[in-house]
Parts: sequence; structure tokens; C-alpha cells
Amino acid sequence: MMPRRGFAPTPSPLNGPRFNEFIQSQKVRVIDENGENLGVMFTREAMEQAREVGLDLVEVSPNADPPVAKFLDVGKFKYETQKKANLARKSQKTQEIKEIKMRPNIDDHDYDTKMKKLNEFIDEGDKVKVTLRFRGRELAHGQLGMNLLRRVQDDVVETAKVEQHPRMEGRQMLMVLSPK
Repeated sequence: MMPRRGFAPTPSPLNGPRFNEFIQSQKVRVIDENGENLGVMFTREAMEQAREVGLDLVEVSPNADPPVAKFLDVGKFKYETQKKANLARKSQKTQEIKEIKMRPNIDDHDYDTKMKKLNEFIDEGDKVKVTLRFRGRELAHGQLGMNLLRRVQDDVVETAKVEQHPRMEGRQMLMVLSPK
């Protein structure tokens, strides 16, 4: 197809659906602007009908046999699909890993405060990494840390599950909890 005088040729669609002369199949199943099925027809014939209505012939289902094409405005169609993709991306929830740090000889009130925050994180749907840091001679009493992490585990048994059981990494003991 020769470009008309004074007009730049339409660029080939690199991303997005094929339309008008870029549709490669000989025949397409055509759906008009009102959503009615016009049946299978030659691509050239369908493009002419689309131009008469003032719209483009857009391939909406290229993998079908024969491909399905609709009478649409290409720019509007691309805008709508991009808008849907952005909305889907915005509405998806990413799970973060929050961290709670404790010491093996933590006081009861401090423990309650940390547990309240841990439960908030779990309720928001985030994973929680509980870190127990040992200093000096505390390292010799690893069973204290293990007992504390078992206590944390027992306190959140209804709302969270242990994703990574307690283990030592250098001077700290780690455990990861995730929402049930």
C-alpha cells in the first residue's frame, strides 16, 4: 500500500494488537462496533467495511482459527488496555518482610509491645523476621534464645505459621513467620 501524498506512513505496531493492513491472515472472523458477529470474511473486505464506519479493523484474538477482529478505534483500544494493565498492577499486594529485633533477656512488658507490633504486621499480610541478638556471655546460653522464640511461636500459632525455623547465624538467632 503506497502512502498518500502529504501523509506519513502508519508505523508498524511493534507492541499491541495488529490492525488494518498489518493483519497477516487472509480471512478473519469479524465483530462489528455493536458487538454483533458478522461471520468469517476476507481481511480486505472487512477493512473496507471498517473504514466505511470510520473505524479500524483490530485483531483482538490472533491465536484463534480464524483470528477474531473487531471494528474499533486503535488509539482508544490501546489506551483502554494500558489503563486496565496499570489498574491490575496497582491493585496487586506485594508481601514485605518486616523485622522484629529482641534480646534473649527481654522484659515481659517489652516482649508484649514487640508481640503487639508483630501481630499488626501479620494482620497486614506481611512476613515477619524475628531476630534475636546475643551479646557477650549471652552467646553461651543459646537455650534462652530458643525458649524465647518457642514462646513467640506459641503466641502467634493461630495467626501465623513458621516459614523458617529458628537457626543461629553468627551472633544472632533468626526465625521467619508468615500469615496463615
